[in-house]
Amino acid sequence: MRAVTTSPSSPEPPSVGPAPSVDVVLPCLDEAAALPWVLRRIPPGWRALVVDNGSTDGSDRVARELGATVVHEARRGFGAACHAGLTAATADIVCFCDCDASLDPADLMPFVDEIRSGGADLVLGRRRPQGRGAWPPHARAGNAALSLLLRRRTGLRLRDLGPLRAARREELLALHLTDRRSGYPLQMVVRAADAGWRITEHDVPYTPRTGASKVTGTWRGTYQAVRDMSRVLQEPPAREGVTP
Repeated sequence: MRAVTTSPSSPEPPSVGPAPSVDVVLPCLDEAAALPWVLRRIPPGWRALVVDNGSTDGSDRVARELGATVVHEARRGFGAACHAGLTAATADIVCFCDCDASLDPADLMPFVDEIRSGGADLVLGRRRPQGRGAWPPHARAGNAALSLLLRRRTGLRLRDLGPLRAARREELLALHLTDRRSGYPLQMVVRAADAGWRITEHDVPYTPRTGASKVTGTWRGTYQAVRDMSRVLQEPPAREGVTP
């Protein structure tokens, strides 16, 4: 498991407040412009874990000044950032949310309630585009294709594989997720399904992001993401009692 370290030049102060009830992992690569809005939307009592993945625009400084806990992950990749945040988390429930202001962290509150009540083991956000440009056609087409492949692989009838999600930390760690690129979110769902988790999906607003997307903003990025996820779908189901 990759070690998670804070910046040696500006170390995080030790936490002296109460333990967070929920940790929100926010993978971040050059999102300084979006961070103020995103961090203002974190529900009270929850902790924002901003995982800086090599930003050059001062995102880590902005996040720290706004009260977030900053984790540095040197290995580039969406999955690398997400997993660094998961391993740094300490709360019982961990949420994931993009850091580009396309999704509202406050929309995670009913997700967390459903996890706490035992209604589900993994709750996902089904993105509902709001306004032009929120979800490019090529990205939507790629998502639809992957949803169909996921149904064939697991039987799950999901409409989206979006990044907004919530689950219990210990159970997530027990999935032994290995993808460190764009396949990480899908691998989480596939391995959760193989483990017999109850997985639910709820509509969430999806607005145009701040800045340019590193993945869905281009055909090349979308192709790379689909290729990563297709590789995940080729994984055989884990045998009972055998760690993936």
